[in-house]
Amino acid sequence: MKKLLSVALLSLSFAASPSSNSSSPGSENRRRGPDLHDQFDGAWRLTSLEEPEAEGKIRRQDCTGLLVFTNDGHISVQVMLPNPPAASSAAPMQYAQGGYEASFGTYALDQNSNTFTFHVEGALVRSLIGKDLKRTYELSGNQLIVKSSDLNEHWRAVWEHY
Repeated sequence: MKKLLSVALLSLSFAASPSSNSSSPGSENRRRGPDLHDQFDGAWRLTSLEEPEAEGKIRRQDCTGLLVFTNDGHISVQVMLPNPPAASSAAPMQYAQGGYEASFGTYALDQNSNTFTFHVEGALVRSLIGKDLKRTYELSGNQLIVKSSDLNEHWRAVWEHY
């Protein structure tokens, strides 16, 4: 539970510039546009969140979530575990409280390294406020795969564009 991404996340910071494309948020043309920022704009549904167990086996969390990127560089993420596991202090950073994660802020995109930095302005877990959470990303079709760039965190979140 403590390893849940805070994307915003997932991972979850793209310092996005305003888009000149006027396509609707769900438009395929928008996601094929030349500006990478346009590909992140809009709402994303969490399709999977994976974490390694102590034995190295990958465990898929039973959870739901919403990740939103705005055209003016803001980000918001919420993830909920319907049946959260007992609290543990083994994780390097806690993102969730009581099986729920919520945070918002701004983001800055680094296209050269396929990373973004989530500048946390507000969060359910107060220790995240003011942190810069660096995330790696991969775009594949209508999916956004987000991972932490922290070598001590081994989660993987897959988001699907609405």
